[in-house]
Amino acid sequence: MLLEVEHLQVNYGKISAIRDISLTVEEGEIVTLVGANGAGKTTTLKTLSGLRHVAGGTVRFDGKDITSMPGHLRVRAGLCQAPEGRGIFPGMTVGENLAMGAYIHGKADKADLDRVFDLFPRLKEREKQPGGTLSGGEQQMLAIGRALMSKPRLLLLDEPSMGLAPKLIQLIFRIITEINGQGTTVLLVEQNASQALAIAHRAYVLETGEIVKSGTGAELLGDASVVAAYLGGG
Repeated sequence: MLLEVEHLQVNYGKISAIRDISLTVEEGEIVTLVGANGAGKTTTLKTLSGLRHVAGGTVRFDGKDITSMPGHLRVRAGLCQAPEGRGIFPGMTVGENLAMGAYIHGKADKADLDRVFDLFPRLKEREKQPGGTLSGGEQQMLAIGRALMSKPRLLLLDEPSMGLAPKLIQLIFRIITEINGQGTTVLLVEQNASQALAIAHRAYVLETGEIVKSGTGAELLGDASVVAAYLGGG
């Protein structure tokens, strides 16, 4: 098992943001977390990345307990996140942003850079442009590309389609599938539940900091309660 989360609890002051979450991600999977705003999806990813303190429970990555491991060491171990809101460096060029993704390894690997440019040809065309001049879709490509430069075994994606036009949303999901097909495991948080479930091997539904349902992507796409709550049905 690549990722094992057992009875995770995360607090914001006296508020319990994550009450008791247990989930697994096997190597080679795409797993998605579905839920309404405020359900705890982003908090879960931030905690797995080492950006939030764990109040209780255990996180294991590739069999190793990383519950108290600093974030930069998690990146070195192969767990990296492309955050919600992209978080690119607007004054740095596309190439410099991508190089920052490889900082943990000392310098950018040409093979990794070529992989990113193969996935996102637009980034190659704009390699010398400041990141802040890119469109929203291009900035999302850059955020994912920068995360890939760290050579992740598990890529955490937080709302990669947020604010994008429908055509770009289709492109982003196609690329996520391609990244997974190249051997990178993906844990995906996504407001576009139908698209996320369509590409996911397995999925978990979160409500107020707890997992209330799980199954394959296809099972949850066919679940009437999930359709009614998150896919605009019923």
